[in-house]
Amino acid sequence: MSEHLRIGEVAARAGVRADTVRYYEKRGLIPPPQRRPSGYRAFSAETVQRIRFIKRAQELGFTLEEISQLLRLRASRRAECADVREIANHKIEIIDEKIADLRAMRGALMHLLDGCHENLPVVECPIIESLERSTRA
Repeated sequence: MSEHLRIGEVAARAGVRADTVRYYEKRGLIPPPQRRPSGYRAFSAETVQRIRFIKRAQELGFTLEEISQLLRLRASRRAECADVREIANHKIEIIDEKIADLRAMRGALMHLLDGCHENLPVVECPIIESLERSTRA
């Protein structure tokens, strides 16, 4: 017989809060639990593994929608590793775009810092001037 866990037990074992378990259930990321005669929800032990899978995917930058796709692929007998690779490659492209954007932001800020001298009054600070110019545009 399979082990049945209450929501608090699932949350503790998976390293999340109970409201996270409820949210994942609401989003369809975990299957709805059975109900005990007492009315308590009875989650399977597999739910803990599924939540850990979700959390690890989030750590790698996957959105809940992407995780939902991965879970569907994981459950499909017809899915192939190529399907998962496609999602992962798309995620890498998004990460690369974010890195490029962050590098551009860093470069712009470094340029402003080069013109910023500590002994200037704030009204002459190039960083402040730049920010004010952008609010007037």
